Amino acid sequence: MPNIETIISPALFHLHEEDIEHKNVVVIDILRATTTICVAFANGAKEILPVSKPEDAAAMQQLGWIAAAERHGETVPGFDMGNSPQDYSAERVNGRKIALTTTNGTRALQMSKSARNVWVGSFLNMDAICKALLSDNHDILLFCAGWKDKFNLEDTIYAGALARKLSAQFIIEDDATLAAIDLYMAAENNMAGYLQKASHVNRFKSLHIESDLDICLKTNSTDILPVFTNGSIYPQNP
Repeated sequence: MPNIETIISPALFHLHEEDIEHKNVVVIDILRATTTICVAFANGAKEILPVSKPEDAAAMQQLGWIAAAERHGETVPGFDMGNSPQDYSAERVNGRKIALTTTNGTRALQMSKSARNVWVGSFLNMDAICKALLSDNHDILLFCAGWKDKFNLEDTIYAGALARKLSAQFIIEDDATLAAIDLYMAAENNMAGYLQKASHVNRFKSLHIESDLDICLKTNSTDILPVFTNGSIYPQNP
């Protein structure tokens, strides 16, 4: 029976790097990159290229791509779009390709590129992620993007929710995954309320973008499964 492990911070990624090619990785950045990617595809985006620097995103504009950049929770000056799912309406992204750089999520995606499969996980597509993981039936690595290499509540809670849903079909012996499940069970009855104490939610409040939280906590609003392959992310139906 395959197993599930959880990385609670990119700073711990090196502990799993040697055997990642045999695992299915779910990259998790609930607030907000992986949520925003799911919203963009649900609204008709064709492809999303995760890049390291704002300059890399800006360079793609010459090829007709939308360039989007976020740092420290805010849209980088000079870019029309940042990392808010509310930026990615059908009117703006339908039929378009997007070059995206964010503080945490796009970095975690790039770190995972040698995995067996790399999927973009959010509450919005949780059932689609579960179906894919059950269908492929290989070891799973739940990769929390965190915040600047630090642990965060929201990504770990999602990892716990996902692991709990898969627990009958996968071995869970990893303490990080067990702790994530416990954290999810503490939060599940009032997720938005529980996360009011989270550092990133407080960052939202200081930036007056609290309305993003409601979008990020919607469950199963899309069945699109974003897959990261050959350096870019594409929508896939399970």
